[in-house]
Amino acid sequence: MDSFKQQRVEDFYEIGEELGSGQFAIVKQCREKSTGREFAAKFIKKRQSMASSRGVRREEIEREVDILHQIQHPNIVTLHDVYENRTDVVLILELVSGGELFDFLAQKESLSEEEATQFIKQILEGVNYLHARKIAHFDLKPENIMLLDKNVPLPRIKLIDFGLAHKIEAGVEFKNIFGTPEFVAPEIVNYEPLGLEADMWSIGVITYILLSGASPFLGETKQDTLANISAINYEFDDEFFCHTSELAKKFISQLLEKDKKKRLTIQDALNHPWIKLVRARTGVRIQEPKKRERRQLKTKRLREYTIKSHSSMPPNNTYVNFERFAQVVEDIDQMESSFVSLAAAHDSLQEDIDTMVSVYNEKEAWYKEESEGVRHELSQIRYEFRKVEAFKRSLQDDMQAFSSSLSAVNSRYQERQNHLDALRLELNNELQWVQEVMDKIVMPAVTTKYGTKNATASKLVQGNSV
Repeated sequence: MDSFKQQRVEDFYEIGEELGSGQFAIVKQCREKSTGREFAAKFIKKRQSMASSRGVRREEIEREVDILHQIQHPNIVTLHDVYENRTDVVLILELVSGGELFDFLAQKESLSEEEATQFIKQILEGVNYLHARKIAHFDLKPENIMLLDKNVPLPRIKLIDFGLAHKIEAGVEFKNIFGTPEFVAPEIVNYEPLGLEADMWSIGVITYILLSGASPFLGETKQDTLANISAINYEFDDEFFCHTSELAKKFISQLLEKDKKKRLTIQDALNHPWIKLVRARTGVRIQEPKKRERRQLKTKRLREYTIKSHSSMPPNNTYVNFERFAQVVEDIDQMESSFVSLAAAHDSLQEDIDTMVSVYNEKEAWYKEESEGVRHELSQIRYEFRKVEAFKRSLQDDMQAFSSSLSAVNSRYQERQNHLDALRLELNNELQWVQEVMDKIVMPAVTTKYGTKNATASKLVQGNSV
């Protein structure tokens, strides 16, 4: 694409610390040298060949960049610049430094439906902007819902990561199996035509988790999760929703609708009473102390969910911020230290350690696999080098033989040249003799007629005598 600058990004930006990493991408903080402004640089590894499975295909990168160029909304990350080198495409993006929404809410002591609604509404407004332009995100999940700045009364939501986003065109059927299993719609699981409705399903799952700290379809395995989604196997467990308003549960139910035609559209969701009536909520009034306790439990479950999702996150599958993870673990330990025994805390910590060891082992296996591939390529290069060396030696032998032949030809040429010179000398001598003879034959003419004849006759006589 013309917008891909074929220049070194380091010439224009100071590249800083790593902010996160993905399967084929890494995000680093950067500073524009000319203005001093802070940005995020997303380095996307390009696929080097059609046969390779490492890296992202160029057309997929171009699609993401094309979509980002079309977007300018307060609740969506913006694209500032694009650079390209031999191995990477670098997207210079708006710096979103407030962390994930769920991590922010998990650190709060309490959370009400009113507060939750304010954040869900921002998500809906961002998605509404996309859907108005027939753009489906297809990867809405907590990790892709960030805060621009968490140190303000009402942080602003920012939707990020448009690697799976697609422009939905009328009359063009689009099918694919992608996304995070926990949040994908049934039509993705069943490999059916996809549209904007898939994003609305994901918003329903996100709202369910935000209000309960539980995931509606998450099973023991990936297959169990997908089966639950296909069968719409979920419920509003009283343990998690006994004090949640019916209006909120209805909002979720209308989003988690298998029939795409019956599922809420983005406009339906924005006009839903639960979203519009921020302060009015249905449900039984209860005493304030118990209400505070329940809200604390709600944020506790949400915190437990974020811990579990981060610790079970496969390596290189989505952005990981280990400083944020450590901070959440520390907060949990401080809150529960007053009533959790030392043995239970030790067990929890040991489980986290085992998880990290498992992650490390998986990464180590991946590195070994990469190393084996490099060794194989190096062996192939050595083999090709030996072939070139053998060809070089053969060529040198041929050059020596040619040089010998050239010397022999040169010697024969010199002999012929000498012989030619001798023949030329001999021919010159002969010509000189002939010239002398001709000079003797041709006598000067006399003035008289008879004198000339006599002279000529005399010369002929001499010539005959000779």
